[in-house]
Amino acid sequence: MFEIALPDILNRQVPRYTSYPTAPHFSAAVDVGSYARWLSELKDAPGAASLYLHVPFCRSICHYCGCATRASRREEPLVEYARRLRLELDLVASHLGTRAVSHVHWGGGTPSMLPEDAFFGLAAAIHARFDVLATAEHAIELDPRLVGGRLAERLAMVGVNRASLGVQDFDETVQKAIGRRQTVGTVVNAVAQLRRVGVDRLNLDLIYGLPRQTLRSMRATVEQAIALEPDRIALFGYAHVPWQKANQKLIDASALPDAALRLELATIARETLEGAGFVAVGIDHFVRPGDDMAAALQQRGLRRNFQGYTTDDAPILIGLGASSISRLPQGYVQNAPDVGAWSKAIEQGRLPTTRGVALTADDRMRADVIEEIMCYFGVDLAEVTARHNSSPSVFATDVETLEPLRRSGFIRFLGDRLLIMRDAPAIARIVASAFDAHLTETARHSLAA
Repeated sequence: MFEIALPDILNRQVPRYTSYPTAPHFSAAVDVGSYARWLSELKDAPGAASLYLHVPFCRSICHYCGCATRASRREEPLVEYARRLRLELDLVASHLGTRAVSHVHWGGGTPSMLPEDAFFGLAAAIHARFDVLATAEHAIELDPRLVGGRLAERLAMVGVNRASLGVQDFDETVQKAIGRRQTVGTVVNAVAQLRRVGVDRLNLDLIYGLPRQTLRSMRATVEQAIALEPDRIALFGYAHVPWQKANQKLIDASALPDAALRLELATIARETLEGAGFVAVGIDHFVRPGDDMAAALQQRGLRRNFQGYTTDDAPILIGLGASSISRLPQGYVQNAPDVGAWSKAIEQGRLPTTRGVALTADDRMRADVIEEIMCYFGVDLAEVTARHNSSPSVFATDVETLEPLRRSGFIRFLGDRLLIMRDAPAIARIVASAFDAHLTETARHSLAA
């Protein structure tokens, strides 16, 4: 007999754990000097780097959006932003030196809004400052409404080989409620244009938990996405955080699904995807059986970073652009979130760092535990602590907090091995949060599922 109902568990607000410690625990104690020193210390260190370029501009802001972005219909701000990104590349390279790059990811915002010359110039600067490997994954996030033939050709010319299309939901009623109208034909055309030029590794992003969604509309959206034959589908839970994102105040909160319906929406979407042969990866990704992410899951090579689940095992992630976060062996560093403050630092020849966190030995160990739970729905505490010259006993208090979940049959322990037994995608963040030494009851995050 279960003592806790799943919807009650999922009403908790916990981090998404794309990093540990999570961004709310970054501080100004890590500054420009820290970042410059850390980069310089890595000049002769082995391993490739990944680059993330954040372009915080969109044509308009959708009601549901939680990204760090702004609306712009003028070309000038985009041209200036791209110029400063090139300057930031120069600044980073001056400290880090030339290094092999295994992944390049353009995010936003809508990075494809960069004018053609600015986009080409920035892509050329990446290759001039770093050694982009021939095998590198070069990915970009796209708004299907802005994908035409010329844009697709431009992406292919700079070496983009993976694209993520923000579909969210195909239902017109839901689209109206979230302020994002795009027809099925628009998405079909975007997919066709990308495949025509050889950008054929395609991801589709869907969201459950949106206003006006029903079980029927959710299933229909997933089936339409499957019909487009993407390699990967991401199924994200909508995070309603109007206290952080003012645009979300445009969402009719009374039209949002309650915890029970939200769980049903996620379940029907997962069942439809798995029924179509997709392999479930972590809490929110689904991939074709032959995809390299499926292989990484099988071989326990899956990773989790600010882009979600990834096969990227580079020890260095360089975030470029306003609000971007870099992950280095020494810790995390975040750029100024405001475009104005970021621009000012760049024009003054300074790295635009405003905060971060230096990793302690305990942070590194807990990060490994949390990542294993998020990727594999379980963790061998003895194995992880042995890697860190520690003992499972350091987690005794954390394990005690999981006792209600154990009694209710959600998890079990086999010695020092923790296993999530049911509803793993829904409760993984809750289980992971038990090992978060920085988490406080007053911190505000998104719902667990």
